[in-house]
Amino acid sequence: MPRKTAETNDQEESMTVPVPQNIDEIDNISRMLGSVLDYLSDEENEEIDIEYIFDKTEGLREWWGRYQERNRKKIEEEIKASLGELSFEDLQKIHEQIKENRADVH
Repeated sequence: MPRKTAETNDQEESMTVPVPQNIDEIDNISRMLGSVLDYLSDEENEEIDIEYIFDKTEGLREWWGRYQERNRKKIEEEIKASLGELSFEDLQKIHEQIKENRADVH
């Protein structure tokens, strides 16, 4: 059987999602997943309305916010790693976005 490359192993590690540590959290996530899947499997829904899902699934919006914050560091590292592959024009666009963002904050 062929061996996996180191790159494949790195990709698998970056896709790892933290496992809930207690039964209540697992039950809560299971309930939210069931609610979302009920919505997605309803053939009457012609398009996905994420705001509706957030509004109708108790705790999902808060969980999603926490999930995004936990993954912020990973996203920052992915961006840093990809900067060397971008064209100068792309880097300039990003630089302008950062400057605009800083101006909006101050």
